[in-house]
Amino acid sequence: MPKITAIIHTKNDARRIGRALESLRPCDEVLVVDHGSEDDTQKIAREHGAHLKDGVPGVSPGTYLVDAKNDWILSLLPNESLTEALEASLFEWKEKDPDSALGFSVEVREEGKDGWKSAGTQTRLVNRKKVNWISDLPPNEADAEKLAGELLRFHNP
Repeated sequence: MPKITAIIHTKNDARRIGRALESLRPCDEVLVVDHGSEDDTQKIAREHGAHLKDGVPGVSPGTYLVDAKNDWILSLLPNESLTEALEASLFEWKEKDPDSALGFSVEVREEGKDGWKSAGTQTRLVNRKKVNWISDLPPNEADAEKLAGELLRFHNP
């Protein structure tokens, strides 16, 4: 059974990081890379059982993948969280053998002034042995299989 490490890069995200961390039940490890927060971001991450890593200025976000215990990486922004349907989909995914895949995509829905709208499909679950990236999120893979459920991106804490 494959295991998942979730990775989130933060800076002063205490008002929103808790919601993201609470939705990561399918993940076997949660890695929070904090880039100099001056609020309670690190305290909240510890309270949710996340492993903390201090970000180093000038180091690309993708470099921190070496600190993950697992090869399958779920990348989130600190203002995002998984829907229950996506959580269920990830639990089901773990029962399969996805070794031949590079990554999997999810539908992202974004909160706006006029309600929720689609932000498109984005590759968020990837095998770090097969895909490299330097930013907070992995590159979109055009042929990545889509997982059921949605990732919600909040603009209000």
